[in-house]
Amino acid sequence: MANKSETELREYAGGWLTERKGTDLPPFLKIALPVIALCCGAYLFLFMNGEVGHSTRGRLVQQLNAATHFSRIFMYLVAALIAIYLVVLVRAIIAKPEHED
Repeated sequence: MANKSETELREYAGGWLTERKGTDLPPFLKIALPVIALCCGAYLFLFMNGEVGHSTRGRLVQQLNAATHFSRIFMYLVAALIAIYLVVLVRAIIAKPEHED
């Protein structure tokens, strides 16, 4: 017969991840995940056109942008996806954990 602690564990991804029923996300991850998503969005806006202001390779980046016809619409779509992910992530972090019994 399995003891109580073994029955309270749930496995995901074929046993690569285990979780005890009723546990919440660690506080470090509650802070780290939104910060990572915000940093990704900030990086996207800061370097949307590439590093055009760099002293040595800035001119090459500008030439590449001119040759490849850079799409701002696509980059704003990626930024919107990051924003949607961030909203869903924060909502999931704030919500109480729901576990199947």
